[in-house]
Amino acid sequence: MSERKIELKGRVFLTFDLEAVTGLHIGGSDTGVEIGGVDKTVIRDKLTNQPYIPGSALKGKIRSLLEKYKGLKQNQRIGQGFIHSCGANNDPNGEKEYRNCDVCQVFGVPGERTFATPTRLIVRDIFLDKASKEKLEAAQTDLPYTEVKTEVSIDRVTSAANPRQMERVPAGAVFSRGEMVYSLYEGAECSAQQDLARLRVLLEGMQLLEDDYLGGLGSRGSGKVAFKNIQVNFRKEATMEKELIHEAATVRDLAQGLDAIVQKVRGKI
Repeated sequence: MSERKIELKGRVFLTFDLEAVTGLHIGGSDTGVEIGGVDKTVIRDKLTNQPYIPGSALKGKIRSLLEKYKGLKQNQRIGQGFIHSCGANNDPNGEKEYRNCDVCQVFGVPGERTFATPTRLIVRDIFLDKASKEKLEAAQTDLPYTEVKTEVSIDRVTSAANPRQMERVPAGAVFSRGEMVYSLYEGAECSAQQDLARLRVLLEGMQLLEDDYLGGLGSRGSGKVAFKNIQVNFRKEATMEKELIHEAATVRDLAQGLDAIVQKVRGKI
């Protein structure tokens, strides 16, 4: 086997606030059934008891939306569903497809696949903004920092009502200092310039998320979110300091400035 060499050329850092435009439900353990009678609870930080957004939920949702947007085959079972993953089920064409698959290049494939290169994207957990925390405390919400939304399903045969209570982070709450870290690699199997061009894919995913929903209960009104106060920084790995490349108020503004961002970073790698 020939020796593989991959060099990290630098990292692009996207920082942002994420606002819950409608109530947000990202499920946690249902301990609330015993303590508060809530059927579906939200995930909370064990130290602060505040709701937060797991990076895995944000990354997974964006990836799922991109897979559907690009019409990628759903070829790998995860739990009770399917996702796209180049090389799943020992597909002999997996390596060839992977070289040209923007989604798998950015979001990754299992490391045991011999053709895999490093995952480009890291998504951090996002925590409740201080101002939102104080506002929710003052509002005396149904549960700490959250509201309880009652939904009623109707039995189509008997017409019996079946009420259920869902916990949500109220609309208007902001989760701040979110961070996505996008790495640029150079090697025989990867190109930093190609990685940089694929930054557009991430922006497409962010826009798709705003048009869709995050978490559960989305078809019933929950989960609409908006990215705000976006900053793009770059750090070449030979240096210690991040350099501010671009600022944008919205994803749309960020997309409009993408060509300038790419040009600035290209000149530094």
